[in-house]
Amino acid sequence: MDAREKPVEQGSQGVVAPDTGAPEFLEVISETGASTPTTAQEERQGKPPATPFQESLRKLRRDGRAIASVSLILLFVLISIFWPPIYQHIGGDYKSTATNRVISSTVYHTFDHQEQDRLDEGPSGQYWLGTDSLGRDLFARLMQGMLISLLVAFVVELVDIVFGVTIGVLAGYYGGWIDQLLARFTDIMFAFPGVLFVILLTGIFGSWADDHLAAIPVIGPNGNARLVLVSLGLAFTIWPLMARYVRGQTLQLKQQQFIEAARTSGTSNVRIILRHIIPNLFSIVIIASTLNISNVIIGEASISLLGLGVRPPGSSIGLMIADGSNVVSVYPWETLLPSLVLALIVLSFSFLGDSLRDAFDPRSKD
Repeated sequence: MDAREKPVEQGSQGVVAPDTGAPEFLEVISETGASTPTTAQEERQGKPPATPFQESLRKLRRDGRAIASVSLILLFVLISIFWPPIYQHIGGDYKSTATNRVISSTVYHTFDHQEQDRLDEGPSGQYWLGTDSLGRDLFARLMQGMLISLLVAFVVELVDIVFGVTIGVLAGYYGGWIDQLLARFTDIMFAFPGVLFVILLTGIFGSWADDHLAAIPVIGPNGNARLVLVSLGLAFTIWPLMARYVRGQTLQLKQQQFIEAARTSGTSNVRIILRHIIPNLFSIVIIASTLNISNVIIGEASISLLGLGVRPPGSSIGLMIADGSNVVSVYPWETLLPSLVLALIVLSFSFLGDSLRDAFDPRSKD
């Protein structure tokens, strides 16, 4: 026998099993005990390999903390948007002893209606969470407060993303004097403490907003006029951090080979930014926005707690905490209820941001 010829081992069917250098069965066992096929298995099964984005989504779906946070956030959104009109049609008519009039549930289940003979009541069939010191429905006011907090957070983050991504991409991609100009402007913006700047803004222009902005149909005369100032102030001071994140990521992306190939092929800078740079900023923008929402909600609640945000007869979580603090020693639930809801909202967004960072940040992958 030739020395170069070596015997080979045959399987039961007489077929030689090639040595691929990889284990025969490669599986990832999830926390629930179910096996998830890896990319190697998908290739053997004829399926296209999973993209990095799909792998990140798989990791996110296996994170119980993220699922719980998303569930709580969706619950708060659904309750604050869709439940108030349903709640106003639950319950029968009620004869007020203070006014000697018959009042329907569409009136006493609103956040601004006061019943002087139903002050500081506990939970009941008529008032699910009781009433406050002015006889207002705590559940209706809590739903309105959640809506205000989520609405302000959405508006502020929208401005944060638009300004932060635009300025960060321009500074990181073009560099030079544009980068220097935008970097110095961003440093100036960092000098404004967010909450203190909003306090200054609402303290100076608060009365003007109450007189002029209350006539706008969307805002209305329900004490929400100063929310415009609060939103503008928070958005004005929060976007520089997003711009700094985006600038750093853009500096890394423009050195990649696919960007160099697009530039060599004659693709314009605007097209490279829109088709290659911005889509690859998805993960960092979503992560930073989710983490910023917690700060925005806390900031709005703090401003309202100080009496500079939403004004009576409007409702916000911070205003409810401020109203309940006056009777906290006698009726503690009037302060504990909005405080608990505020804590759950903030923790949900914080945990979701951490889970998104763990799933989409390549440095956190095994």
